[in-house]
Amino acid sequence: MPGHAVAVTTETAAVILVLGDSLSGAYGINTDEGWVALLQQQMIREGYEYTVINASVSGDTTRTGLSRIDSALQAHKPSIVILALGGNDGLRGLAFSEIESSLANIIEHCSNANAQVLLAGIRLPPNYGPGYNQQFAALYRQLSDRYDLPLVPRMLDQVADYRELLQDDGIHPRAEAQPQIMLNIWTGLEPMLKQYR
Repeated sequence: MPGHAVAVTTETAAVILVLGDSLSGAYGINTDEGWVALLQQQMIREGYEYTVINASVSGDTTRTGLSRIDSALQAHKPSIVILALGGNDGLRGLAFSEIESSLANIIEHCSNANAQVLLAGIRLPPNYGPGYNQQFAALYRQLSDRYDLPLVPRMLDQVADYRELLQDDGIHPRAEAQPQIMLNIWTGLEPMLKQYR
C-alpha cells in the first residue's frame, strides 16, 4: 500500500525474517509483548536500521517451514533469517533424520537467496528423557558446524527451567520471559549486524 509506514520501512531498511513456531509467534500473549516485537525495539535503541518481520506460525514443523520458506524469501528479501523451528517436530517424536534434512534444506534455500542464517536451538521438556534431548540438541550444533552458522544453543535459556516463567501448559513462555528470550537471540544476532549499522 503506498504510504503505508511498514511498507516504506521495509523498502529502505534491511530485513530480518523470523521463521519460527508458537515460541516465536507470541502464543498466549499480546503480539507486542513477544520477543520478536521486543527485538525490533532493541534494533531501534541500538541504532540498527533493520525491519524485523515475524513469519512464525503456531504448530509449524521444520517440514511446513520448508514448504513456505521460498515464498517468504521472495516476499521479504531478508538479509538475515532467524531459524527457530524444531520444537513441534520433537514433541511429535519425528525422526531426527527428517528434522535435520528439513532444517538443512531451509538453510540452503536461505543461502541461495543470499540471506544469512542465525540458528536458534530448541530444547524439549525434560520428560522426553536426557538421551533424546541430547540428541535433539546435537542436531543444531551439527548443522551450525556443517554450514558454518552462528548458533544460539538454547533459545529458552534462563526461561525453560523456571516454571513461573511458563504458561499453564508448561511449554510456552509468559510475557515476563520474552525479554530474556530476546536477549538470548540478540547475543547471536548482534555480531551479524555490525556491517549494517
